Amino acid sequence: AAMTFSAQKCGICFQPPSIILIYRDSSQDKTRQRIMPIRNFSKFSDCSRAAEELKNNPRHKAYLEGVSLRQLQKLYSLLRGHLEGQSLAESLEKFQQEETIDPEEDMNKLDDKELAKRKSIMDELFEKNRKKKDDPDFVYNVEVEFPQDEQLESCAWDMESDEEI
Repeated sequence: AAMTFSAQKCGICFQPPSIILIYRDSSQDKTRQRIMPIRNFSKFSDCSRAAEELKNNPRHKAYLEGVSLRQLQKLYSLLRGHLEGQSLAESLEKFQQEETIDPEEDMNKLDDKELAKRKSIMDELFEKNRKKKDDPDFVYNVEVEFPQDEQLESCAWDMESDEEI
């Protein structure tokens, strides 16, 4: 069967903890929202593992086809920061720091997992830089929407638009 879902944007909702996907359903020509509750996740959880489990979850797999593992990891790391009592800005900054390559770092001293992480960051930086300025995917921002009313429901959107599949 052809892929009928294309991810538009992905975000995290802290209360209740869930990952929210806005996607296009081409079979019905509609844009829909899918809420994927996050269970058994604490501030001690491993974001990479959580991201992989979600991406491979049979119920969500088809929808998350167009969402990169790194993007999901980012959302989980924002949730983990939230559980640790960090503000969204702090979590984002911490994530950016972790995602930046330190040119002085001695790559020979890193273990395999860290090395693989650095490599995927480099690949991604290369991809980002390779994109032309007029490419719609070039814009990278995180949109945070705060509802007008006094609900403490905060959602952070990670706008990493995906190519049509």
